Amino acid sequence: TCPADPSAPPGPLTHLSLPDSSEARPQSGADGRSLPGSWTRSSSEPSAVLREGVRRCLQQQCEQTVRILHAKVAQKSYGNEKRFFCPPPCVYLAGPGWRVKPVPGQGEAHQAGETGPLVCGYMGLDGASGSAAETQKLNFEEQPDSREFSCAKTLYISDADKRKHFRLVLRLMLRGGRELGTFHSRLIKVISKPSQKKQSLKNTDLCISSGSKVSLFNRLRSQTVSTRYLSVGDGGFVASARQWAAFTLHLADERCSQGDFPPREGYVRYGSLVQLVCTITGITLPPMIIRKVAKQCALLDVDEPISQLHKCAFQFPGGPPGGGGTYLCLATEKVVLFQASPCPKEANRALLNDNSCWTIIGTESVEFSFSTSLACTREPVTPVPLISTLELSGGGDVATLELHGENFHAGLKVWFGDVEAETMYRSPRSLVCVVPDVAVFGSDWRWLRTPITVPVSLVRTDGLFYPSAFSFTYTPEYSARPGAPGAPAAPAADADALLESIHHEFTRTNFHLFIQT
Repeated sequence: TCPADPSAPPGPLTHLSLPDSSEARPQSGADGRSLPGSWTRSSSEPSAVLREGVRRCLQQQCEQTVRILHAKVAQKSYGNEKRFFCPPPCVYLAGPGWRVKPVPGQGEAHQAGETGPLVCGYMGLDGASGSAAETQKLNFEEQPDSREFSCAKTLYISDADKRKHFRLVLRLMLRGGRELGTFHSRLIKVISKPSQKKQSLKNTDLCISSGSKVSLFNRLRSQTVSTRYLSVGDGGFVASARQWAAFTLHLADERCSQGDFPPREGYVRYGSLVQLVCTITGITLPPMIIRKVAKQCALLDVDEPISQLHKCAFQFPGGPPGGGGTYLCLATEKVVLFQASPCPKEANRALLNDNSCWTIIGTESVEFSFSTSLACTREPVTPVPLISTLELSGGGDVATLELHGENFHAGLKVWFGDVEAETMYRSPRSLVCVVPDVAVFGSDWRWLRTPITVPVSLVRTDGLFYPSAFSFTYTPEYSARPGAPGAPAAPAADADALLESIHHEFTRTNFHLFIQT
């Protein structure tokens, strides 16, 4: 919740329509595009058509989502070796918009007898030449949950590339060869090999914090073909050779019941009680103690911070005294329990098998949402604007909302539900808009006793629609409705004055911002 600035002077916080003056008209450069720092709004006639389209878009839920899932770090390849990124970068296409028939005239209509996937992709590293040797073609396959899935299994970074960080680049092409857009991953850190020495909390890039997302995989005898990833399928945990899942790693509390754990901050250390929660399904494993692994033994007395690409094991609490403990293990594609035995030579070690040793790595994901159902254009949908936070301020005659994020440009307008707001482009990371008057959302706005919540979205000048996970809520103060039972009828002039006073009282309300992610 983000309340209005309490230091702002009292007064109406909604936007009351601006006069038809030069201040209200768009200011454009020689190329017709709006200039940074200028308020812009669409003309009334096209806006009416666009408003109906936005309303339809919100009602029909026709968005298209591109989700890139990848590891936070990548191990460098030396000489002729090829250390393929593990887990491999994955792309998911989700949303009903992928199944909506294209608008005639956009060049996407299916030809008679035309078959094959509607979308294909190419993934590589940013800054690469784009040759076939450095990019991998992605063929998407439909999953049981209706998402389209593909992964790039043969990407690597050679020692000739001296960068410490890079991004993945995904190019999506529609059937017929038209480019849908170019999408970038989050930054990936390049490491030479996993750190074998005790990790210091000063090197936070390699440490894993509570609440962060991780992937776990098991690889027998360092063979790539034997790699199995901890994943979720058919309502339970599985070991998959093809797909991997991201899990939120929580520091758990022994006093809390299963599934009821308050978030705890800090970096995860060996010996901590942790819980893994699937980021997509919410399915959880019981609380487990994470142990460091060395030479196929679980080290029971180590409490140093966990580092990227470390070998670890997950021990279930309890068990008979003096026993080796029960550990998370895989058997082909199943996730099972393994009963470890105490190490005969060292008391603080437990002997494990290969299948109960896991490699842990932090993961990142980035999601791009858009809808082409309104757009009559062949231009790419990228760059897709991403909103990270909203900041409300107001006082006097207007309230303004600042959108913080990335990939903003002057061709974007902010929309509250199906109402376009006057928008000012500040920078690629900032847009400012005027909050529309609450009256535009219904004729009965004066008598409402409940908040009004509307989604916040962005629309490009060519009609491309970008939904977001944010919404804005108008919260009215209580006002007595005129004409209560037993009250004498007031003259028309008095009624108008009363309505006007209620209007002003309503516009003095404090607005609250609810971020729904």
